[in-house]
Amino acid sequence: MTGYLSDYCKITTALDYAEANTDREGATLDMQGFDGVLMIVKTAAIHNSATYKIKAQQGALANATDMADLEGTGQTIAGSADNGVFFIDVFQPRERYVRLFVDKDTTNNCAESAVYVQYKARFEPVTQPAGVSGEQHLSPAEGTA
Repeated sequence: MTGYLSDYCKITTALDYAEANTDREGATLDMQGFDGVLMIVKTAAIHNSATYKIKAQQGALANATDMADLEGTGQTIAGSADNGVFFIDVFQPRERYVRLFVDKDTTNNCAESAVYVQYKARFEPVTQPAGVSGEQHLSPAEGTA
């Protein structure tokens, strides 16, 4: 791999920022054309007594009605982990569709957002989806940004 990381991976919103005490299902992500996905969760305030977990799921159907947990991907996030960053990296899932699942205790509000970064694309450069924009800079000089 040479050049910019953004030429080799696809960035997609998994969860927009929200605060609630109910479970949240991330956007269903089509893995066709990619070998792996890094699911990155950014937390905000977490109630100290919250029971808060994240996990990855997969399924064969685009409508996500057959999603099942991926063994070993569950992570418990401590109530003291305010403003933390957590990730789940899934390489070569067995089904075409994956998603992030946030499991909350229905009593305590927790806030988070999340993104997916798909990698090992079969076709490069990768085109970013609508709503994702950025710039690439080769050896920029110091000065006004």
